[in-house]
Amino acid sequence: MIKKAVLPVAGFGTRCLPASKAIPKEMITIVDRPVIQYVVEEAVAAGIRDIVLVTHGSKSAIENHFDKHFELEASLEAKGKHELLAELRSIVPEDVNIISVRQPEPLGLGHAVLCARPVVGDDEPFAVLLPDVLVDAEGLERNDLACMLGAFDASGRAQLMVEEVPRELTYKYGIVDTGGETPAPGESHPLAGVVEKPPVEEAPSNLAVIGRYALPGSIFQLLAETAPGAGGEIQLTDAIETLRQREGVDAFRMRGKTYDCGHQLGYLEAILAYGRRHARYGEGFRELLTRYADEA
Repeated sequence: MIKKAVLPVAGFGTRCLPASKAIPKEMITIVDRPVIQYVVEEAVAAGIRDIVLVTHGSKSAIENHFDKHFELEASLEAKGKHELLAELRSIVPEDVNIISVRQPEPLGLGHAVLCARPVVGDDEPFAVLLPDVLVDAEGLERNDLACMLGAFDASGRAQLMVEEVPRELTYKYGIVDTGGETPAPGESHPLAGVVEKPPVEEAPSNLAVIGRYALPGSIFQLLAETAPGAGGEIQLTDAIETLRQREGVDAFRMRGKTYDCGHQLGYLEAILAYGRRHARYGEGFRELLTRYADEA
């Protein structure tokens, strides 16, 4: 099973401005914890034990969040705030490693993933999780990432997680071509290609790539050989297309729901979804929603 995950967090987060001007977009909170923590928790729940953050010098707050804060923990212990102390210490389970590497220049998602090569290596498969998107596993026995990694383990083929979107919105996404066949939720189907933001009438399906990948280590060599595209950036999708032509790639259709926290309305929807069921604040939050709904 895949035990390593790469999280590219070096971007400037321009879609989140002005909130992300001084705070990394990944550190913007959903209820009581930053977006990046939810993504790490998703990976850990799927069996990942090595989290590789591909970061930038301006993103030290992310590394600090996952590091031990001895003075703060000592203060909480001295004040008898044991529940809060336990919550802080559980941010990173003892058997999980957080590893940081730097992306020196903003040269695209493919380049960011390539920066993790010295840590992951060419002989071991790994996952890629984009931190803008939360994948909600509410009501599922196993989260979608765990199921997708299982599909990779069973088939040996790279997997792209996809979500069904309204046909009229396909122009906003990378849309997969599955040859006219739509996999059932929780299942995979071979890819015939990916079309980036196609016109609605030309979209090959209504299955959108959502930022979760299971890839073989051989993708690193393909990324190293991939020529830069628009803006001088190395695109992960170009290397995946080469991999598809050589070895085949599957689309894994998720069962849960996604929230695009890189977009303001997606971020607000995530707060609604996670806030309503929060163990500590859920009841009060639902009362607030009822009150404001009545006022509307």
